[in-house]
Amino acid sequence: MAGTTRIKGADWIVAWDESRGGHIYLQDADLVFRDKEILFVGPSYDGQADVTVDGRGTCLIPGLVNIHSHPSHELSYRGIREEHGVPEHFMSGLYERACAFKAPADAKAAISEAAYCELVLSGVTTLADLSAPYEGWAELMDKCGMRIFAAPGFASRTWRLDNHHELKFNEDIPKGRQLFDEAIAFIDQVSAHPSGRLSGIVFPGQIETCTADLLVDSIALARERGLPWTTHIAQSVVEFNLIVQWTGKTPIQWAHELGLLGPSSILGHAIFIDEHSWLHWWSKKDLGLIAETGSSVAHCPTPFSRYGQVLEDFGKYRAAGVNMGLGTDTFPQNLIEEMRTAAILARVSAHDIEAASTADVFHAATAGGAKALLRDDIGRLAVGAKADIVVVDLSNPSMRPVRDPLRSLVYSAADRAVRDVYIDGEMVVENRRVLTMDQDASLDVAREAQIRMEAAVAGTDWAGRAAEEIVPLSLPVGR
Repeated sequence: MAGTTRIKGADWIVAWDESRGGHIYLQDADLVFRDKEILFVGPSYDGQADVTVDGRGTCLIPGLVNIHSHPSHELSYRGIREEHGVPEHFMSGLYERACAFKAPADAKAAISEAAYCELVLSGVTTLADLSAPYEGWAELMDKCGMRIFAAPGFASRTWRLDNHHELKFNEDIPKGRQLFDEAIAFIDQVSAHPSGRLSGIVFPGQIETCTADLLVDSIALARERGLPWTTHIAQSVVEFNLIVQWTGKTPIQWAHELGLLGPSSILGHAIFIDEHSWLHWWSKKDLGLIAETGSSVAHCPTPFSRYGQVLEDFGKYRAAGVNMGLGTDTFPQNLIEEMRTAAILARVSAHDIEAASTADVFHAATAGGAKALLRDDIGRLAVGAKADIVVVDLSNPSMRPVRDPLRSLVYSAADRAVRDVYIDGEMVVENRRVLTMDQDASLDVAREAQIRMEAAVAGTDWAGRAAEEIVPLSLPVGR
């Protein structure tokens, strides 16, 4: 949008207060932006504006920052993943699903587009997209209008199952190096995009699928280039036990020994640290190491809660000094619902209503995520920040009566109340309609791809089972 835009008289604005280092409410206030940057947040703007938008009946919040997502395949698991788990893998369905259900490569762009639509419709303006590169990925990132940190994955090993209880690997160290080089080349390509919205994250896939040399070289390159670095770590009991077996140390302690922890490091999940109740481990050092090194945690509560697993707990991590961000590691790709789930599960696991407040989880979904991505110009509504703005409709019945708009949004309305979304000052969602992508068409392709994926499962599953044997429908089909 060219020129200066004023959103006038918003009932509420969730503004950034630098002196507090956090968000505050403003009432009956204006927000003004020019091109990509916010110029004014406060009462009664007295300057000129080329466009004035009526803010009455709205709450303005900063665009949400999602630091862990897999858009190119997760949507294909809808109807499959919700109740899928393997008891012999300590309830996780990750390894069996990844080995047996493989989204068709030629549909990944459409699956991603459908996921991107869900993301922007729920107010996400910045996304860490952890994907295996596919044809058309760079073009889709350009098209969608989001601020995307591309994280092309690489690894030295892939998972393999020969039975129900033992995780094995296929190792190809030269291939891992090749994928590493290709990932860096791709990051260089998208980072040069003229929009300035695209960047990268160095992403060795999992702590157990990469050699120590590859992990060390990847963090060195990330630090040399000033890029964030991320990996999946402490995400399952299976992984914890493997790393202890291989190294004699917990995954977090081994990562620390390799020099992987630090302010640019985002730890994907970090649930199964040494004091987790499922592990009965002795050392009780992991949380301190995460905090002392300034590492961030990408917390994605929904997929683990479906297995019966929880982070123990969000409030304890924050109290230790860990920077917490949020991600959508499954579907729906809805960061507002992740805020709600994070807060509730923190209270359940801690037996304490004060374990995580609405302000805590909102900070994680905005400024906490921005910090993890090494940015201080997103995840906040402040002068000089990027014009990434979400307009929440206070007339939505799930928002009313409006006493505390963030509580209404997080615990009641979620994406239903997200009306408009601006990214870099450009409107990407208008009146709950995505302007840059075709949600219906991409979902049609995603369903056709899901049918093909299921048809191929008998050839990829270790036991030769059909998809419906691994994951039956929730009800029997009548004849």
